[in-house]
Amino acid sequence: MKRLFYFLAIITLISCDYFDKKKVYTEDILEEEWQTFNWKDVDEYPSFDSCQALSGKANKKACFENTLRRILNQNLAKAHIIVSEEITDTVQLQITIDNEGKLMINDIVSAPTTKNEIPQLDSLLRHSLSTLPKIYPAIKRSQQVKTQFVLPVIIKLE
Repeated sequence: MKRLFYFLAIITLISCDYFDKKKVYTEDILEEEWQTFNWKDVDEYPSFDSCQALSGKANKKACFENTLRRILNQNLAKAHIIVSEEITDTVQLQITIDNEGKLMINDIVSAPTTKNEIPQLDSLLRHSLSTLPKIYPAIKRSQQVKTQFVLPVIIKLE
């Protein structure tokens, strides 16, 4: 009987650890969440009114980029650019769209021959994108976020 009492007492003391609740700190949960967070992807890409009705992330992204290129091409077609030699270049526009939908051109990368032949190219590109329709910013976890991307623009002049 005494052994049974000791046995039950030991089992009771050991099993108390199973009822012990571990305290979970919000900082630990937040740190774990930060580790799994993908910073390079958004839930929804920036878009224009004309792209809002589309479904699918890839479709909205393509619509946004194509709309930017179309507006850029329309505005550049109005400029009368005269060159002394044929130019075929892909200009890289490094663009940021902030969390309020404002577009900023961070950098314009082009070949040196393109810069020599069309010295006003930077200002033409900046001016072409200054009159864009309303841009809806990118969405990440139901929050509007700033995004950066590179928009290639093909320049072909004869």
